[in-house]
Amino acid sequence: MTAKLLALDTSTENCSVALQWNGEVISKQEYSPRDHTQKILPFVEEVLAEAGVSLTQVDAIAFGRGPGSFTGVRIGVATAQGLAFGADKPMVAVSTLQAMAQQAYASHNAEHCLAAIDARMGEVYWGEYLLVEGLMRLVEQELVIKPDLLDGKHSTSVAVGTGWQTYKELLSGQFSGVRVLDSVLYPTARDMLSYAQYAFERGDIVAAENAEPVYLRDKVTWKKLPGRE
Repeated sequence: MTAKLLALDTSTENCSVALQWNGEVISKQEYSPRDHTQKILPFVEEVLAEAGVSLTQVDAIAFGRGPGSFTGVRIGVATAQGLAFGADKPMVAVSTLQAMAQQAYASHNAEHCLAAIDARMGEVYWGEYLLVEGLMRLVEQELVIKPDLLDGKHSTSVAVGTGWQTYKELLSGQFSGVRVLDSVLYPTARDMLSYAQYAFERGDIVAAENAEPVYLRDKVTWKKLPGRE
């Protein structure tokens, strides 16, 4: 049975919300790199109002757990936690990299995807995904890494994310044969629903107080900078 899920993500420059309700998906998104805190809750209210339902009627709240912007990830997790606490609902964590890979499958029938988000500081957040029974699954592990340190090879896969825009020449040189999808730059809440449904069915949920972000970057790096986390 399809779960009734609310998903939200503010981990990158894109701010998005999606509601899976009775077999339909209602979504709202906007490129708003500095306005996530002003946009996210109104988006939630809009999709719930369009469906004519209340937050207490959903089964769970899915959230983009990262990687991505430190501030963006924190906003998304905190907002989802607040909603989950208020409605007494469980939460489902979804990788932003997986969401982009899922979007590549949904929009381009991609079965092998290299997802990269620009992590600044000359690095990318990186994940390789393969299609298994309609769901893009992670190969090995997610990384934060300098593009030239990736183990490049010839590949017929597709590539998505801002990392491929920032380091397109370098990454394309590392991975020859890859087709870069310029139309898939950011994760979206809509594309988090497939994994969220899978996780919910498996019971892979967390209580609001236990929901955690995934930054990937070693905190030691940030401790070297006074006044920064």
